[in-house]
Amino acid sequence: MTTLSQSHLDLPLVRRGKVRDIYELDAQHLLIVTSDRLSAFDVVLPTAIPGKGAVLTKLTRFWMKKLAAISKNHLPVDPSRFHDVVRTLAAKQPGLTEDHVDVVRTADVFPIECVVRGYITGSGWKDYQKTGSVCGQRLPAGLRQCAKLPEPLFTPSTKAVKGHDENITAEQAANLVGRNATWQLAEKSLALYAAGRDFALARGIIIADTKFEFGVIDGDICLVDEVLTPDSSRFWPADRYEPGHDQPSFDKQIVRNYLLEIGWDKTPPAPALPANIVESTEAAYREILARLTKQEEAVSL
Repeated sequence: MTTLSQSHLDLPLVRRGKVRDIYELDAQHLLIVTSDRLSAFDVVLPTAIPGKGAVLTKLTRFWMKKLAAISKNHLPVDPSRFHDVVRTLAAKQPGLTEDHVDVVRTADVFPIECVVRGYITGSGWKDYQKTGSVCGQRLPAGLRQCAKLPEPLFTPSTKAVKGHDENITAEQAANLVGRNATWQLAEKSLALYAAGRDFALARGIIIADTKFEFGVIDGDICLVDEVLTPDSSRFWPADRYEPGHDQPSFDKQIVRNYLLEIGWDKTPPAPALPANIVESTEAAYREILARLTKQEEAVSL
């Protein structure tokens, strides 16, 4: 399968992020290409994952529709009006499919990532081991790695243009975006996580943690970027869950674990991925799409 490492469209390029290439379509809309690039520890890897961008786009569309009652989002009111434009652009570049592309409304995006943790893992586990807290929130003593938290936590982080994102407290988030906005972002994030968690668990998947991003469109706080994807979330098989150690996963933790095993120091340039890691990651992304969307959406890529 041809991979899409980078797009080159005949449109003004607004920004090329770690995974997404963002173009200006018109005064009110952006065209987002979700590439097959993969980042780990905030560094883009030289190896792309076949079909990854299409999985992320399909899952994000799926969740935005399903969670629309909890939060408005950046999808246009009538996406069908852009189908011809997307089809024409996709036909011009090898590897670019319509499922790599979305047209969205422009938004004034908040400069924080809204992380919700239902289980203690990743950077949260490291912080807890050092301080007994995560983002300034004290947790019970004696928690084991990957243990379920008494209640999901809203733990914001910075959005680094370069380098690594950093966990911050809600008070620090309020200094960046305002106290009222922080409260609204926390409320929306926790509600979105709870709905996604319950839906996924009914399909045998634990959503251990995730991140959301929001922006303001026409005065409303709206969900933007990606939603509950294997790039932004940790997905664990519920039937194999056992606290006390790392869990098997359907997300890019497969890649993170490999990079930790080989001793990479998390600074550019990142090493290339071997074929078995690429294949395992591709399979995991496809499986989580199939499990979550099931009979509610086609999963062919």
